[in-house]
Amino acid sequence: MHKILVSGATGFIGIEVAKQLAGAGSHPRLMVRRPLRGVILQKLDAEIVQADLRDPRSLERALRGVDTVIHLGARAAFVAYRKLYPSIVRGSVNFMQAAIRAGVKRFVYAGSLLVYPGNPAPIDQHTPAAPRCGYGQAKYRAEVEIRRMARGAGMTFVSLRLPHVYGTYSLLFDQIRRGRIIFPGTGTNHFSHLHVHDAARALIRAAHSARDGVYVIGDDQPCSWNTFFQTVRRYYPRLRIVHMPRPLAFLGACLLERLLQTMAWPNPWPPRAVQSWTLNLPVIAGTVKSVLAMDLLYPGIEAGLPAALDEALPILWRPSNLDPI
Repeated sequence: MHKILVSGATGFIGIEVAKQLAGAGSHPRLMVRRPLRGVILQKLDAEIVQADLRDPRSLERALRGVDTVIHLGARAAFVAYRKLYPSIVRGSVNFMQAAIRAGVKRFVYAGSLLVYPGNPAPIDQHTPAAPRCGYGQAKYRAEVEIRRMARGAGMTFVSLRLPHVYGTYSLLFDQIRRGRIIFPGTGTNHFSHLHVHDAARALIRAAHSARDGVYVIGDDQPCSWNTFFQTVRRYYPRLRIVHMPRPLAFLGACLLERLLQTMAWPNPWPPRAVQSWTLNLPVIAGTVKSVLAMDLLYPGIEAGLPAALDEALPILWRPSNLDPI
């Protein structure tokens, strides 16, 4: 049985990948940067190792004896490219260099739909990348660099450019649980989505398949954000959606960023997030089936959102005596 290493194993998608691998008896090695976060993984049948993408020396030990990598480790934030470069670009290059030295045979990279600038027609495997936001630029630069290195080393490389991945523990669902989402723009722009269970299954499938190359994937029901939120409200009526005009949202995000910078606090709603959420990024249907020969558990939001909300019930529930009179 080959040894799989998962970087970013305590992230939203990484945790799901780790759970599925451990549940299947793969006994994966899970790479963790912050030791305290490793507690999340302690009940899994897995090996946990501490390493940092920015510290090449720590990666040698983590990759020893590994022949397959699923690379999810990165700073996932809508900030400037220069702030993302150390972890996403330089960190991925460090990781690939260490993987080559360790004799890794297969490298699976979690790419991003944000490498595309926005497209009126559905994105397919021939749509050229031209990222606009810093996060998309960093993910694309890392993808190009490590793919080139993998080719030079004779290593199989697969990048799955993931769409918006949703689930009970995503940042978006954190806002849904609170009962209100402030969304920039009209919400009529179309986007592709993927339930986190299927995103993890796709990455694991790529790790076990003979595929090589770069592929965009999504579920079979790209839809507008309005449709996405209307579907959530059908099952969770307490959710309120507040639409803010894009220019006003962008201005407010810029002012908030300047204010929080003076306090050295992170901005939960940066200007680049406004730009990204208002892009039109639908992916042509059937990509997971055609690329990975895999059927989706949740082919669209009509099946995926109720499942995610059901999973969130223990979090959403509160005693009736706490309800307002």
